[in-house]
Amino acid sequence: MIPSPWRQRLWQQAERRRALGRDRAIHPPAGVDFCSNDYLGLRRDPRLAEAAASAAREHGSGAGGARLLRGSTPLHDDLEARLAAWKGTEACLLFNTGFQANATLLPALVGSGDAVFSDALNHASLVDGCRLARAGGAHIGIYGHLDLADLSDQLTAWRSAAPAGALALVATDAVFSMDGDAADLPALLELCERHEALLLIDEAHATGLLGADGAGLAQFQGVHGRVPLVMGTLGKALGAFGAFICCEGLLREHLLNTARGFIFSTALPPPVVGAALEGVRLARTEPWRRERALAFARHLRSRLGQPDQPSAIVPVPVGPDAEAVRLATRLQTRGFDVRAVRPPTVPEGTARLRITTGAHLDEAQVDALCEALDLP
Repeated sequence: MIPSPWRQRLWQQAERRRALGRDRAIHPPAGVDFCSNDYLGLRRDPRLAEAAASAAREHGSGAGGARLLRGSTPLHDDLEARLAAWKGTEACLLFNTGFQANATLLPALVGSGDAVFSDALNHASLVDGCRLARAGGAHIGIYGHLDLADLSDQLTAWRSAAPAGALALVATDAVFSMDGDAADLPALLELCERHEALLLIDEAHATGLLGADGAGLAQFQGVHGRVPLVMGTLGKALGAFGAFICCEGLLREHLLNTARGFIFSTALPPPVVGAALEGVRLARTEPWRRERALAFARHLRSRLGQPDQPSAIVPVPVGPDAEAVRLATRLQTRGFDVRAVRPPTVPEGTARLRITTGAHLDEAQVDALCEALDLP
C-alpha cells in the first residue's frame, strides 16, 4: 500500500495536472500517422524486420550484458563503423537512447570549474545533462534560442572569470524537435573555434533526413565532419532503436571510460542493431524517402503561411493547453493522428499541435489534413 502522505501528495499533483489541462495518458496509434518521428517510413519496412530476425538467429535476442561485459557483437562494431563513416568522423559509440546519451555524456566531459552553454530550447535530455553537470560543479549558461550574440557574450564573460585550465562546451539541437527550426552550424563552429569551446550537436531529428545522403544538418549546411561531437538516434528516421555519438577516437575512448549511461547499461540487443544497420543502408540509398517527407512538410507550411524550415516538423501554435487538446481530439475523430504538446515540453502559453510528415504518407492524406485544419 502507498503510505497516506504519499497518496495525498500524488492525488494533489494529479488534480493540479487535470486542472491545468496537462494530464497525460498513453493512447494507441489510430488514424493516419501525422505525429511520429518515423520520417522515412522505415519502422514497418519488412527489410528491417528480416535484418532483425537474422541478427536474432545468429546472435540471440538480447545482448546479455553491457558492452564492456560480453554484451558486444560484431554487429555493434559494424554499426559504429558505418555511422562514423556516414557522419564523417573517426569513431562512434552506441548508446541505448538519445536521452541516455545526452544526459550522461555532459557530466562525463565537464567538471568543476568548466562550463556548458545550452540553447534555451534544447531537448530535455540536454537540459538534464546540464543539471547533472551543474551537480558536478560546472557552470551552466542558457543562451537565447539561436542567439549567437548572446552565446558569444556569455562565453566571453565566463572566460574572464574562469579558473585556469577550465574548459567550455556548447550544446545545441541541430533541428529543434518542437519548432522544426535549425541551428546555424557554420556560425556556431566559428564561434566555438574562436572561444576554444567543444561543440555538441543533437542530430536526432536531422539524421537520415537532411544532406546529400541523409547524414544530417552538418552535411546539409556544408560542415560535414567538422563538428567534434554529433549525437544521433536510431529510432526516428532510421526505424530502429538506440542512439550514438560520432566523434574523434580520443573522445570515444574518454566516453567509453567515463559515461555512466554507457558503462552501466546492458548493450543494445542484436536484433535492434541488425535493424539499425539496414535502416542506415536504406536511408543512404533511397533518397526519395527524405525528399518525400520534406516535400510534404514544405507543402503544409506553405498552406499555414509559415516560413520554410529544414525539417519534417510543422508546429501549429495554439496557446492555451485545453484548446490544443480540443483541436487534437477533433482531428483524431476525423482519422488523423495528431497530438497536442503542452508545457513543460514547450514554454508556458505555447501549447501546440506538433505535426510531422513522413515518406509513408501520400498527397491525398496531406491535403485532407489541410482541409481538416481549415487551411485556405
